[in-house]
Amino acid sequence: MGLNIIDDTEKVELGPSEDGTYDGAMGGTELMNTALYERVDNGLLDKFYIIKSRVRWTDRKKKNLLWLHDTWDDPEAQHLKDAELRKRFAKLIFVSNYQMSTYNMGLGVPYAESIVLKNAIDPIQLHKDDKNKDVIRIIYHTTPHRGLNIAYAAVEKLAEMLGDKIHFDVFSSFEAYGWPERDEPFKDLFDSIRKHPQMTYHGYQPNEVVRAALKKAHIFAYPSIWPETSCISALEAMSAGCEIVCPNFAALPETTGGFARMYQFHEDVQVHANTFVNQLYAAVLQIHEEQTVRRLAFQKNWVDNFYNWDLRAAEWTHFLEELASGKKA
Repeated sequence: MGLNIIDDTEKVELGPSEDGTYDGAMGGTELMNTALYERVDNGLLDKFYIIKSRVRWTDRKKKNLLWLHDTWDDPEAQHLKDAELRKRFAKLIFVSNYQMSTYNMGLGVPYAESIVLKNAIDPIQLHKDDKNKDVIRIIYHTTPHRGLNIAYAAVEKLAEMLGDKIHFDVFSSFEAYGWPERDEPFKDLFDSIRKHPQMTYHGYQPNEVVRAALKKAHIFAYPSIWPETSCISALEAMSAGCEIVCPNFAALPETTGGFARMYQFHEDVQVHANTFVNQLYAAVLQIHEEQTVRRLAFQKNWVDNFYNWDLRAAEWTHFLEELASGKKA
């Protein structure tokens, strides 16, 4: 099954606030930051100044921690090549082992100066009637430059074959970062989704709305062309019992723990698209098979236990207490 695909993606640069988060934004970094301060003792957190990825200021009265969410080749990370500049930070915190390894290989960041504290989610509570068996709902719920053009083309092809047996829900906009103008290059793509009878474009919606949609979804269609350092969208989809269709690219193998319907990534967007549509078609055909149902139940149990905030908050607390006491974390 082949597709004609246009590569209309671009890299987007956004301006951070003083601590590295984006004012008015609710992207992955901001969600993790909010959750951290809701779950870990604020008296303990106040002993540190935690910078998220982009360094604008350091606190001379507190121990500074650099919580890295971006890729090693980001221009804002290049200062970490300098051992003297790294001394500003008591520790570099990474969100995946994959990410830490790339900083080590690409920038020479020693493992001894690093720690991995993975992202986390609140498990999604499911009920047996959440997912309609008559219509298979496919979802895409991350920013458009990560592969929405490929996902759209694939679902468009499947809709020609399967008609109203499938429906595609798209939650995608740079408005999540407070930059709706960055959607401009994707306006035609959004319009095509709006016009398609088997698709719904929801734009940006708060996380609780997306989580509710994930309960009804069967498949997270994610032909990622962006080197994820982790993937909160995948974690929430896994907790919601969705099949993940994605390539073995960047941190996705680590994040999905071997549960995803994973295929070989290819740099050529056309080759990638053709592989993806075949994998997505197979996922649709097999979504209600007993073996798939058992695997998705196991997947949910795994992600709910290993990526939940109760566990991660305890890890953060132990880490910060060790640092506060003067021990090497």
